[in-house]
Amino acid sequence: MTVGNKIKSLRDSQQMSLEELARNAGLTLEQIQLMETADTIPSLAPLIKVARALGVRLGTFLDDNTNLGPVINRKSERHAAKSFSSQASQSNTSLDFYSLASQKAGRSMEPFLINITPNENKHAPLSTHEGEEFIYVLQGSIRIHYGKQTYVLESGDSIYYDSIIEHLVSAANDEPATILAVIYAPM
Repeated sequence: MTVGNKIKSLRDSQQMSLEELARNAGLTLEQIQLMETADTIPSLAPLIKVARALGVRLGTFLDDNTNLGPVINRKSERHAAKSFSSQASQSNTSLDFYSLASQKAGRSMEPFLINITPNENKHAPLSTHEGEEFIYVLQGSIRIHYGKQTYVLESGDSIYYDSIIEHLVSAANDEPATILAVIYAPM
């Protein structure tokens, strides 16, 4: 089931109209319609807003499991990457997300292994959503635009920030990078 199908299913089960969901999430009707019909996963910021408006955690859209016990992810068993779009109508091919807890039900954090490829779009839109993010650079170097500041992190560096401040994570140069990111978004 796609993310869009899950949003529509949850909205229908709550007998909520498209207009109500758009209003409650602070998004446009067109954004909600695109989210429900697109094959790609929307940007994290609007997806978190939709999750809050529907009263579910972010992970509800990304997994189908009900395992309450510990979850072990083996490198050899890693699932396919999920790519979030950078805007409601535009795909972001520079970030491939591998969920590290998709089998854990009821989680409060979303840990991801993220491969970042250099992106030609130097003016990608910044993201903002409630919650916090922790990023640890495993390989390469990344650039983080955070508010009016820009930080370059190398392998072994980390950053923890409030994600309500506008931010954007990208490769710092023409080389790919890999990060461990943990996202917390309150319901």
